[in-house]
Amino acid sequence: MLRLMRDYATSWLIKIILGAIVVVFVFWGVGSFRNRQASVIASVNGDVVTIEEYRSTYNNLLEQMRQRFGDNLNEEVLQMLQLDQQALDQLIQQRLVMQEVARLKFRVTDEEVIKSIQNISSFQTNGVFDSGLYTAVLNYNRMTPENFEAAQKEHLLIQKLRTYLFSNFQVSENEIREYYNWENATVSIDYALFDPETYQGIELTDEALETYFNDHKESYKTDPLLKVQYLHFDPQDYKAEVHISAEDVEIYYHDNQEKFATPKTVEARHILFKVDAGAPDEEVDAAKAKAEDVLELIRKGEDFATMAKQYSEGPSKDNGGQLGAFKKEDMVAPFSEKAFSMNQGDVSEPVRTQFGWHLIKVEKVNEASVQSLEDASETIREILTKDKAKNLAYDKAEAFYETTLEGDLIAEVGKEMGLEVKTTGLFSLAGPEKEVQNPKAFADAAFALSLNQISDILDFDDGFYLLQVIESIPGKIPVLGVVKEAVTKDLMKEKQLAMAEEKAKAYLAVLKSGKTPDSDGSDTGVVLKSTDYFKRNDQIKDIGWESEISRTAFTLSPAKPLPEDVIKARKGFYVIRFKDRKLPDPEKFDKEKKQLQETLRRQKELKAFNLWLSEARKKSEITIQEGFGK
Repeated sequence: MLRLMRDYATSWLIKIILGAIVVVFVFWGVGSFRNRQASVIASVNGDVVTIEEYRSTYNNLLEQMRQRFGDNLNEEVLQMLQLDQQALDQLIQQRLVMQEVARLKFRVTDEEVIKSIQNISSFQTNGVFDSGLYTAVLNYNRMTPENFEAAQKEHLLIQKLRTYLFSNFQVSENEIREYYNWENATVSIDYALFDPETYQGIELTDEALETYFNDHKESYKTDPLLKVQYLHFDPQDYKAEVHISAEDVEIYYHDNQEKFATPKTVEARHILFKVDAGAPDEEVDAAKAKAEDVLELIRKGEDFATMAKQYSEGPSKDNGGQLGAFKKEDMVAPFSEKAFSMNQGDVSEPVRTQFGWHLIKVEKVNEASVQSLEDASETIREILTKDKAKNLAYDKAEAFYETTLEGDLIAEVGKEMGLEVKTTGLFSLAGPEKEVQNPKAFADAAFALSLNQISDILDFDDGFYLLQVIESIPGKIPVLGVVKEAVTKDLMKEKQLAMAEEKAKAYLAVLKSGKTPDSDGSDTGVVLKSTDYFKRNDQIKDIGWESEISRTAFTLSPAKPLPEDVIKARKGFYVIRFKDRKLPDPEKFDKEKKQLQETLRRQKELKAFNLWLSEARKKSEITIQEGFGK
């Protein structure tokens, strides 16, 4: 029966559908992994986890992190994220969840899978399931119907388990109101900042410097240094040996059609009349009437861009409502469906979305196109040449590596084979400054080697490397005279910090004693300031993001206006005092009630699931091969 569906569905829209499924999988920490043929790295109650599944899950997580962190994703961040452990945990969780599904004997029929897929709006045309759309979507994303349907089946099974475990969860009116008040309450405080940098003129004796240095010697230890000889197998050097046939180009073209397809895009402007999603009918109607009045002005000859600058309430207002070129999936459905049904120069009737009412003007329609084989040939040749040159470079590196034995010097072996062996200067953990393109990766690999050890073949983006450490100088603790300037700076900072803390504690003691210093702090030399009202997670004006100040402020009250101690923050030490507190506007509660109820329900579900999962792991027999997690 599932096969019949495959005769009936296409496009990038699969990302939307898979995104919906991923939301559930992220909640549960699971996914669909079916290949059981590769090496086993773990076992969960006898159900194996394979290396192929692990690699796939790890790569998926890595891609997510690349999208989230962009250029900030480096080795340090990756180590902190522990993606290897996350990947293994996901797979173990998936096994535990599916084993529970099997134990409870939940079943999903083919008919249920068919119905669920047919009800996915992204597979529908005018509200009706479109088999051509379905098939094209899967093909475009290199996903077979079998794999997608299996994933959807697991998704439905997980939904049944979720309903079984959490169907009785309720959130009371009092819980919602309490959470609303907690989340939206505001407070204002008086505060005094004791900035360490304001305490100057502190004298540091030679004895104090020597004592400080002796207590912190390790922090002044010099970096270890290495000198390395290395071979660089650069793919650029092997391009001349690469031959790409017309048949190679044609095969690549047909196997990678999506790379040469340009989807349809529309270039448009819009004017937004904001309306909250849950606004009463009278507000919705009033905004629509305003949109219709502006539309009438445009029809009478007023310039659309000028009207956008005057009336739009969207972020593109200053640019005359200009949105640039966008694909259909880039915009919310009602907006994109209307824009993509219009011709160049058309101005739409008011269109309602979750953001309000829109007037849309289409300025240009760029039809979908596919680059021809002839036009794509040069690009394909460059891609294939680059790939094959890299393969050749690796082969050369491997051939060299296979000729070496333990104790060999790569300079001697390289000379015999006619290869250029390069030598770095001495470098620290930061890597060689000029010799290589990726100095940090080079240094990380080099410092993992012992003296005269030859590295494995290393890929540093610009080709393959073989390294051998030929000189190693360990870090050492210098004499005080060499680092006296740094020691002086560090000790001064410590003394200033201590003095700021001392002054802050003294001032807090004055307040606790019942004294009421003048608003300008004239009797203590301290300037007392006041904040605006702020929420728990707000940035505090003139103070910034300081979670400890915010947390402490909300523990204070008229009965307890002062904290137990001073608060250390980025700018120094703060003494704070309660000023006032406000509960949120009760009229807004009704508007946010439904959303808050869903938020709290999900929090309860997640907490319950984590508890269930923890217990399931304790009761399970889980074995993990060495090197694949804790």
